[in-house]
Amino acid sequence: MMEYIIRQGNIDDAKALAAVEAECFPRAEAATAEEIRDRLSVYPNHFLLLYRDGKLVGFIDGMTTDKKDLNDEMYEKASLHNENGPWQMIFGLNTIPSCRREGCAGRLIEAFKAQAKKEGKKGIVLTCKDRLVHYYAKFGFVNEGVSESTHGHVVWYQMRLTF
Repeated sequence: MMEYIIRQGNIDDAKALAAVEAECFPRAEAATAEEIRDRLSVYPNHFLLLYRDGKLVGFIDGMTTDKKDLNDEMYEKASLHNENGPWQMIFGLNTIPSCRREGCAGRLIEAFKAQAKKEGKKGIVLTCKDRLVHYYAKFGFVNEGVSESTHGHVVWYQMRLTF
């Protein structure tokens, strides 16, 4: 039986998380090692890392903010994080390719939801590509249509889960 552990991030995780991010997203969409380090230096408690049998297999991250909608500036400026903001954003949900379709991403989403609820957030906002709208809907996210985000020069759909 496999052992799964989820823990919050810290600055020492930056290099490993950047490697996972590079495996999961095209270069134009992936956060750089520097962006991940900046995010970890400001809001490490909003990074959840999933280990399976001691190996890092995925993570989820995002800032909290007063803003209701996710925008591209948030990806680039960790300083926009407001710990007391009512909305939890998701910037990335990463599962290494060899561990996909095994429930890893779902474990991370459920843990992130539980943490946001415990912190008294209004809900969670993410953007995703069309092919993943149905996936996030399984977790209660509602499609709000095409996002204003042009991150990575692709079309994104904004989805929201309200508690």
